[in-house]
Amino acid sequence: MPSDTPQPCFVLVRPQMGENIGAAARAMWNFGLDRMRVVAPRDGWPNEKAVAMASGAGRLLDEAQLYDNTREAIEDCTFVLATTARSRDLTKPVYSPEEAMKVVRERVAKGEKVAVLFGPERAGLENEDIVQANGIITVPVNPEFPSLNLGQCVLLTGYEWRRQTTEIVGETTEMAGAVWANQQEVAALADHYEDRMDEAGFFFPEHKADSMKLNLRNLWSRMPLTRADVQTLHGVLRQIVRWKEKGGR
Repeated sequence: MPSDTPQPCFVLVRPQMGENIGAAARAMWNFGLDRMRVVAPRDGWPNEKAVAMASGAGRLLDEAQLYDNTREAIEDCTFVLATTARSRDLTKPVYSPEEAMKVVRERVAKGEKVAVLFGPERAGLENEDIVQANGIITVPVNPEFPSLNLGQCVLLTGYEWRRQTTEIVGETTEMAGAVWANQQEVAALADHYEDRMDEAGFFFPEHKADSMKLNLRNLWSRMPLTRADVQTLHGVLRQIVRWKEKGGR
């Protein structure tokens, strides 16, 4: 059975290739969507090629609802959006995928049944399908090549749904068991380098020494150092000093 998570249903209208239906199922499941409706698939239903392409998302195909026409597929819905890349000379609100999924999220949260229509691969939805929708989703694609594969369009829309319903962290750091160095450890590293560089005569001329030391301290503070990094840099400097003391050139 479909999950209990409130969500829209994705309606594939007259899809032509089983592979694309399978790709759409896989894309839906990638983003936690599992309510698929299929309208008059060209190659019949069920479709072995769709199952093969679904690659782990086969249960969406098992649970998919089959309809003869678009009207029947959306008759229980209170809000419907149609995806299309072309101007259809129809007066309707047009949403970006991001804004569309914001609207869908709000309506689903209120308990409404929402559907998103995706057209067949060759030419997309017909006007007869689109007139039944409350609004249009248009992807800002290259106008010289606006055609999107069915699976791609489902993937993009599913991603925007996920963004609206799940907290997305913009950036994280994989620590791989490491811990960040604290201020005391970074300061000790700065002292170590400053002392050895002072002995080597790096801070020259003398009237610029304070400024050079300040810049070096600032460099260390800008670097996101782990404790292991600090230990490595201490070791590098110690080895350089030992090598020099042994007569290295």
